[in-house]
Amino acid sequence: MALMAPRVTHYSDDAPVGTPENPSHEIVTLPNVLTFLRLVLTFVFLYLFVTGTQATERTVAVVVYAVAACTDWADGLLARATQTVSWAGKVLDPIVDRALLFTGVLGLALRGELPAWIAVLLVLRDVWLFCGGAVLQHFYRRKPVDVIYLGKVTTALLMTGFTLMMLGVPVLNGLSLVNVPWLPLLNDQPGCLGLLFIYPACVTSVITAAIYTYKAYQYMMESRAAGERL
Repeated sequence: MALMAPRVTHYSDDAPVGTPENPSHEIVTLPNVLTFLRLVLTFVFLYLFVTGTQATERTVAVVVYAVAACTDWADGLLARATQTVSWAGKVLDPIVDRALLFTGVLGLALRGELPAWIAVLLVLRDVWLFCGGAVLQHFYRRKPVDVIYLGKVTTALLMTGFTLMMLGVPVLNGLSLVNVPWLPLLNDQPGCLGLLFIYPACVTSVITAAIYTYKAYQYMMESRAAGERL
């Protein structure tokens, strides 16, 4: 989830309403309905994944998760294609993305399939960014902005890694690259291929958090120096 950016010329009242440069104030749009559907599917997935005891039940849960993840791509594409980009969608979309990732983390952690430190890292990182974003939007900038490119890469890595881990396949032998117990698959313990996506995602998650925090500090200093709200 992005924090905030300085006042830029990216948004323009001269651009057609409903484009990325001039989002509308509509709330009930088809892209936003898809976003809300993704939120509903996240809770359906969590229930099925945690309570399911059969392989078929786990498969159904993962299919629900995959469908929810696909709507993340579909709603943005549809919004741009139909010129229905909205401020409501810009606010809701990253929140629902986080909810989808959280349910994946929580489900795997509850089943004991994800190292606890990864769950703690990702949750704390997003809580930090969410709180920071709320403070910046309230005091320094009223309009949300898009995430940085590295944030999109992080989301893609996490989505891929969690999907593979929820499927539980393929399971690989330990690579014996390190000798620490908290890095399954990289040590001599077997692990799901999905971990090879999640480990770099943890690194990029920390990097993006540091970038957003630094930017937030810059925006606050600029605003205080100017003596006005950005």
